[in-house]
Amino acid sequence: AIKTRPELLSELFNAAPTSIGVAGTSGKSTITGMIAWILHQTGRDPTVMNGAVMKNFADADHPFASALIGGSDLFVSEVDESDGSIARYVPTVAVVSNISLDHKLMEELRDLFGGFVQRAATAVLNLDNPETAALAQELAPGKAITFALGEEAADLSAHDLQPQPTGMRFRLIEGWSEFDVTLNVPGAHNVANALAALGAVKALGVSTAEAVKALESFAGIRRRMEVVGTVNAVTVIDDFAHNPDKIAATLKTLHAFDGRLLILFQPHGFGPLKLMRREFIDGFVGLMREDDVLLMPEPVYYGGTTDRSVGSEAIAEGVREAGRQAEALPDRAACGDRIVEMARPGDRVLVMGARDDTLSSFAADLLERLGAR
Repeated sequence: AIKTRPELLSELFNAAPTSIGVAGTSGKSTITGMIAWILHQTGRDPTVMNGAVMKNFADADHPFASALIGGSDLFVSEVDESDGSIARYVPTVAVVSNISLDHKLMEELRDLFGGFVQRAATAVLNLDNPETAALAQELAPGKAITFALGEEAADLSAHDLQPQPTGMRFRLIEGWSEFDVTLNVPGAHNVANALAALGAVKALGVSTAEAVKALESFAGIRRRMEVVGTVNAVTVIDDFAHNPDKIAATLKTLHAFDGRLLILFQPHGFGPLKLMRREFIDGFVGLMREDDVLLMPEPVYYGGTTDRSVGSEAIAEGVREAGRQAEALPDRAACGDRIVEMARPGDRVLVMGARDDTLSSFAADLLERLGAR
């Protein structure tokens, strides 16, 4: 019989004596990468399956380092709810970063994540997200390790966040202990991701001091706010954001620093635009500045019977009605031409979208064209 990837992966995962499963709507790949790096740096020899390339492990011989082959007794994996395969996993440690609408309706998500957490020996949960905070309430005392930004009641909390040009600094409080933490990945969302990773390794007995030291050299995940380059004072950034929460986190992070944003957002399908039309519009309107510009090609469409009634123009129109600049163009090439035409020194060009591997080469081409002007 032929096994699907989720079947095989969950069997290998469940066979390991110790396992960490990382789930949630946003942050999974980064948290998985952080846990992998901490365990690797502290000599635990983990085997890791990630959904994205971990820059720390990528080199000329391993350009696609989304997996790490280590020992068979410690398995770390990103766990996906979109195909329901999360129901197959029985983790020692279950991490749930946050839960919001992305692939499935909320009721179904609550069941999937709730079961995942119940099956684990320890759950690492985010108190800042109402859905994951509710899961923490349901667990027996001592089963949950909680984290939050600024919330003293959590087991791990981050305070005094200071954005740096390449990352973040913050004060970590764990019980009576305090640590100064420096991250080389930017944004408050990455502070939350770091807390989730620290909670997961704490559950395995790694000392927080050692874990914090390892995190300082965590290089990030490919296509997560990855700077492609800067030319003529215009910076091009490649990013995987494709749902309203991820887009909001990226825009917030970039607006901690000066400069107009020229945003190319390629939706990853017609379905999500229809399901979350309002959330997309509100997300852009709430976080775009007056001089920012949003450019959208039509969604990625692989054929089939998809309902194509809500396209990019529906989003751009909503953003314009609220007083922000947005244009829907027929295709990505037209968006690229528009960016090359508009860009001026000090701008940041943000290429956003998922499920399309050509976006990264498109971002690299843009950088080249901006340099040749």
